[in-house]
Amino acid sequence: MEIEELQTREEWQEAFHVMRELRHDLDEQAYLCLLTSMVKEGYRLFALRYLGVIVSLAGVAILTNFSYGRYVWVYDLVTTSSARSKGYGSQLLKFIEELARRENCRVVALSSGLERTDAHRFYQKQMNYDKPSYVFKKTLL
Repeated sequence: MEIEELQTREEWQEAFHVMRELRHDLDEQAYLCLLTSMVKEGYRLFALRYLGVIVSLAGVAILTNFSYGRYVWVYDLVTTSSARSKGYGSQLLKFIEELARRENCRVVALSSGLERTDAHRFYQKQMNYDKPSYVFKKTLL
């Protein structure tokens, strides 16, 4: 297993099939366009490879707010369906926690869709994350 930051368009393209398992509505062109903008705003994409193949991704940014101070926000955390329950997600999230410590962050935070009950169980039971709030959104047309 190895974890690396993906920084080139070719690496991003290689990771698309994994991200698509979490972000079903994205096609590759939209993914690459959005990712290009997001990276300029501080987003970083990390991949966990097993036998050279990307099996898990984490997309994060280092931010600051009044609630957490300096923190890492995990926008995306996904493991391919064929590689789930093998410890890859926990290894990648532990890597992100270490990144947070190195970057002097006090908190790692994320949001998870209401329907993702398996992910919630993973965050709370296996990774010891708290659920301090709900996230609300309003789509503006």
